[in-house]
Amino acid sequence: MPKCCACKLVLSALAILCSLICVTSQADDLSQELKNADLRLNQIQVIGTHNSYHIAPEPKLLDLIGATSERAAKSIDYTHSPLAKQFSEFGIRQIELDVFADPSGGLYSKPVGMSFLGDEYRDQRINFDFQTEMTKPGMKIIHSPGFDYATTVPSLVAALKQVVSWSNANAEHVPILILIELKESVTGPAAVKPIRFTKELLDAVDEEIRSVVPAEKLLTPDSVRDDYKSLRDAVLDRGWPKLSDCKGKIFFAMDNEGALPTMYTEGYASLERRAMFVSVPETNPAAAWMKINDPIADFERIQAMVAKGFLVRTRADSETKQSRLNDTAQRERAFASGAQFVSTDYPVPDARFSTYSVRFENNAIVRVNPVSGANRR
Repeated sequence: MPKCCACKLVLSALAILCSLICVTSQADDLSQELKNADLRLNQIQVIGTHNSYHIAPEPKLLDLIGATSERAAKSIDYTHSPLAKQFSEFGIRQIELDVFADPSGGLYSKPVGMSFLGDEYRDQRINFDFQTEMTKPGMKIIHSPGFDYATTVPSLVAALKQVVSWSNANAEHVPILILIELKESVTGPAAVKPIRFTKELLDAVDEEIRSVVPAEKLLTPDSVRDDYKSLRDAVLDRGWPKLSDCKGKIFFAMDNEGALPTMYTEGYASLERRAMFVSVPETNPAAAWMKINDPIADFERIQAMVAKGFLVRTRADSETKQSRLNDTAQRERAFASGAQFVSTDYPVPDARFSTYSVRFENNAIVRVNPVSGANRR
């Protein structure tokens, strides 16, 4: 056999071996040490991404936004990889999706920013037919329907199909939390008025979730509450499920506070039959998960909620500030706070700015929670 052919075979074999190693490393998130610890869902800490679908506006659009507000332009100048890549390559186990209601379809199919770039322009970073997908009825995923519309995935259903597909191929993963932020307003000019969420549209969000995520993969408030009177009582008394009992699961939380969680829980005091958890005061019977985004100002509050048994999501960075300054202070407080989900725009560094990123030591996907992990039961 010619030497070059032999080399090709060796290289090919090595490539296959590396591929198998990578797949194997993603097959099970937990080290043997973590398995032996027999942890519950609230006794771990994982890393998530903020606006996980987001693609920064094209340079021409960023310049246009910057002419009005330099801060606004800087705050949205970040781009995330496709969801499956975030799970497989960066170990992300919590994502966030901004959802606009579009029951008839087409409301967000013609952003003014796209018109500004010209009818012939095609953003090569968007790997689907934007107009076609946005014309279909259903919940849409975009940051803002004016100029900040670029997204890796067009709709809630499309995003959930990607998550379920990855989950099925990596069945031993720790539960993935999906935050759903319901959007009712627009930042900047958009020439379109978002639809406000009604009880019927909130029900429609639940229906879209259940239409894609199989019941056996869905971790719901009902499954956590079980036979307890309230969800809060179940979480504080019995605790969250063991990781060994909920591997491969997907669960959802509404990333809104105020009126929408109140509307969502009307008639469902402990989120009976609902698909999503909600962020409400700790005395509420539906209290289980909380959104506390500032780990510096609310450090002690986060620690207190985690110590009691609640799940908390916080943020390691925001508006690209920490990356531009290579400032790790908020990241370190987020880790130390015990918040189970630490969200970032930088699972990997943005070389334009600095080496800032948010990863655990040795690139671990999951680690023992520094607060609740010490109080195992």
